Amino acid sequence: MGFLKTLLIIVLVYYLLKLLARWFAPKLFNYAARRTERHFKEAFGHMNMNAQEQNEEIGDITIDKNTTRKKDASNNVGEYIDFEEIE
Repeated sequence: MGFLKTLLIIVLVYYLLKLLARWFAPKLFNYAARRTERHFKEAFGHMNMNAQEQNEEIGDITIDKNTTRKKDASNNVGEYIDFEEIE
């Protein structure tokens, strides 16, 4: 009789968890989605604020020049040796 009682309790707990998952899983996923959405809005909202702080009018053209020059590679890289195969 103890085995049947244990088996019945396991089956009831399984179906109870399944029922609770059907009720609460959508709410849990909605909560996670709202949190993720809020996180992304905060992250991209700061980028939008930075763009507005530049106070540039639409149509203005700005040119940013990089005044530092890169050092050109020297042509003197060493000797060239022509190898021939020995048979």
